[in-house]
Amino acid sequence: MNKKKHIIEVKNLEKRYNKAPGNAVDDVSFYVEEGAFFSLLGPNGAGKTTVISILTTILSKTSGEVQIAGCNAETQADKVRESIGVIFQNPSLDGNLTAEENIRFHANLYGLFPYRPRFVMMDPAYQKKVRQLAEVIGLQNDIFRPVKTLSGGMKRKLEIIRSLMHRPKVLFLDEPTTGLDPISRANLWQYLQEVRRKENTTIFLTTHYLEEAEGSDYICIINKGKIEAKGTPAEIKKVLIEKYISADSGDRQKLIQELKAKKIKFAGTGPFRMELDGKSAHELIAGIKTPLTDLLIYNPTLEQAYVQIISRDLNEK
Repeated sequence: MNKKKHIIEVKNLEKRYNKAPGNAVDDVSFYVEEGAFFSLLGPNGAGKTTVISILTTILSKTSGEVQIAGCNAETQADKVRESIGVIFQNPSLDGNLTAEENIRFHANLYGLFPYRPRFVMMDPAYQKKVRQLAEVIGLQNDIFRPVKTLSGGMKRKLEIIRSLMHRPKVLFLDEPTTGLDPISRANLWQYLQEVRRKENTTIFLTTHYLEEAEGSDYICIINKGKIEAKGTPAEIKKVLIEKYISADSGDRQKLIQELKAKKIKFAGTGPFRMELDGKSAHELIAGIKTPLTDLLIYNPTLEQAYVQIISRDLNEK
């Protein structure tokens, strides 16, 4: 099997701001494989924005190494910028232009299409792509309105369209769905996954909506500038929270006797919490002969694991 290329490599990254008592980012190391969906999670002030700002060449590091698409983020910043798309928490749009004009100037800046003074004079491929993205994101009725008349959610949608125009190798999403309604959020993620699949685009996400990170290939949880946990969502949840089954029976006494006889660990007087103890849910349920009246397979969420990690870190410090 071919080893996947590391499109992002971060080694021993540190950032200390002037007069700060400690490092905002403290010896952080991780990598992201090409085409992967990677999430960096953490509470406010944890260092997420500092990390993503360094990776996108907006902020200089104090020490460490950062490589994006084979380029040094500090000495080859221009080449890095050509390879990435960025959606930040705060919009960076020109309010005096229309939504489409913001996209048009961006496309021209990246050398995607020759600039023309009007939308209808632009390359048909540009027109098609703008209309397609606007339809997906839900901005089709507002694409020609002045930016200053758009709501915060509409500006967020516009930034997403703009960032996808030049088909970046890495798409950095810093709280990308803030201000979007649930339908727009769902449409955006459906499109992003489609782009990732077709273009092999790497997605680097920070978010407060932890359910958005459930589909990640790999997750790092950062707190107070340090990596507190990393792994796949399943690995993070498995280490911290037990999976179990909650079940009940019309004949509870018979069920208790069977569970004891088969040495199945359980708690409660009904419904009963049964530990999987290394078995799959199917194996455990199939082995129980007493008729069950209620059955619930409890799967921990990433959010529960995240809260436990951050809470543990606060208690230790």
